[in-house]
Amino acid sequence: MQKKAVILYSGGLDSTTCMAIAREQGFAPYALSFSYGQRHQHELEVAKLNARPMGAVDHLLVEFDLRKMGGSALTSDIEVPKHGVGAEIPVTYVPARNTIFLSFALGWAETLDSLDIFIGVNALDYSGYPDCRPEFIAAFEAMANLGTKAGVEGRHIRIHTPLIALTKAEIIKKGLELGVDYSKTHSCYDPSEDGAACGLCDSCRLRLKGFSEVGVADPVRYSRS
Repeated sequence: MQKKAVILYSGGLDSTTCMAIAREQGFAPYALSFSYGQRHQHELEVAKLNARPMGAVDHLLVEFDLRKMGGSALTSDIEVPKHGVGAEIPVTYVPARNTIFLSFALGWAETLDSLDIFIGVNALDYSGYPDCRPEFIAAFEAMANLGTKAGVEGRHIRIHTPLIALTKAEIIKKGLELGVDYSKTHSCYDPSEDGAACGLCDSCRLRLKGFSEVGVADPVRYSRS
């Protein structure tokens, strides 16, 4: 019987590749997505449409509204920057987002009697978000094993980060090797009303850079590039 794993799944390039890797490693993926008031709601539609075709055994959508707090270009009326990936933490950082997401994943994992959670964070080709760093993941895993029934019983909960030390090009290459259809993913922070990617936000730039380095055309639609 396959071991169950909760996969944080946004419908994006990284999380989709992460789910494919979990399947390759022999896990039965349980996809977890969030409707949290993000301005790029198109990614959620992509996630709902493609979770099971991408290999998920089940797909859970959790809804809450971080627009009530704001503080990010993704959850308020702050303009999404289009000037390139910089050295500072950008305004697209959503305060404590991965902490919140992983907490939900931890609760579902315990309910499923699973000890494995996959998250597609990356610390190389990324926007500098503090909750994508190895130190954060290690700290959350330690907390998970202190604050859960499974952990107290000595059953170690593990947070898997298979993409954390890969470039975007390496992530794409791995996904293609595993048969990932990247036309069924979405990465843009500020898509047009019809879902076309802007080509200029940090997420689009990193994605396009990765495909360029692999030498493969990105199959999603862009309004400009």
